[in-house]
Amino acid sequence: MHRSSTAPAAAPPEEERRPPDEVFQRAADIFRLMSTPIRVKIISTLCHGEKNVTEILSEIETTQPNLSQHLNMLYQAQVLDKERRGNQIFYRINNHDVVALCRTLCTQLANEHASPPR
Repeated sequence: MHRSSTAPAAAPPEEERRPPDEVFQRAADIFRLMSTPIRVKIISTLCHGEKNVTEILSEIETTQPNLSQHLNMLYQAQVLDKERRGNQIFYRINNHDVVALCRTLCTQLANEHASPPR
């Protein structure tokens, strides 16, 4: 019998190993959550500090019920945090990784839009 002289393939270096499936699922969940322009606008608006619903509405053209629905979705996903003060609810960023992702993508797209076509 002839034995193969090839050694088994070495495991890829740590940085080349595929992340666990949970990482891909979380990424897909974040992309799904951020799949509407209004939610990206909300994140962008709140990057500059916390705001109440009235202040957010002054920067995003939509109805109050629609804005509240999207704010609640972002809150339930733990992207935003909220605090009631009297009759006002203030929202602020809770997940800065989502903000960094949105900022990176929007900056890249804005740069591509501003560059003349080749």
